[in-house]
Amino acid sequence: MKTTLLAGLTLALTAGAAFADGHSVVRMGTEGAYPPYNFLNDDGEVDGFERELGDELCARAELTCEWVTNEWDSIIPNLVSGNYDVIIAGMSVTDERDEVIDFSEQYTLPDPSAYMVMNDATDLTTGVIAAQAGTIQASYIASTGATLLEFATPDETVAAVKNGEADAVLADKAFLLPIAGADAELSLVEQDVLIGGGIGLGLRESDGELKAKFDAAIVSMKEDGSLNALITKWLPESGLFE
Repeated sequence: MKTTLLAGLTLALTAGAAFADGHSVVRMGTEGAYPPYNFLNDDGEVDGFERELGDELCARAELTCEWVTNEWDSIIPNLVSGNYDVIIAGMSVTDERDEVIDFSEQYTLPDPSAYMVMNDATDLTTGVIAAQAGTIQASYIASTGATLLEFATPDETVAAVKNGEADAVLADKAFLLPIAGADAELSLVEQDVLIGGGIGLGLRESDGELKAKFDAAIVSMKEDGSLNALITKWLPESGLFE
């Protein structure tokens, strides 16, 4: 265990030094399974809101970036161990996560979550609610009287509702909205659930210079309105920066 931890820290420190010298490719880690934030298109390439945003941030920061996909449940450990350098995966900023990694300026405002059901009579306070493991939605359900049913991927949470394994799924509204719109059997509960903070890039604590570059790029996109334009395009239900 100690050897693994020391190896991870060495990788992180080495990566940070490389960025400072300007000689390294910055690896952008995402899930690739959570549209419209990030998903794989028909060509197998990362696409969506965060692909467009990440490419623009890298251009403004004058960084050479490449995209890496990673399963959600290990996305933070693999950042810390050096398998990539930035998390850009619809990750809400929370105090718990901030104890392990650092976060950039937020690039979305707090986004509403929503329940999706097949039966409007579902009791959300006592029912079985599906959520993706390691998300703010899973933590929220665990704090209520409902029974939490966790899955590794967002698609599995939706399938659990469809096959009757769960009474509802709680997830980002932007993710559930097009699914409910395309399936007459599914519907969103009218009342939104406001949990978590806005979304930011996740970085290693040791990569302060890299964080500063991305912070400056995010601020510049806020100031010139280009970030709001991307939010309007991909996340039309989300709030805009003033």
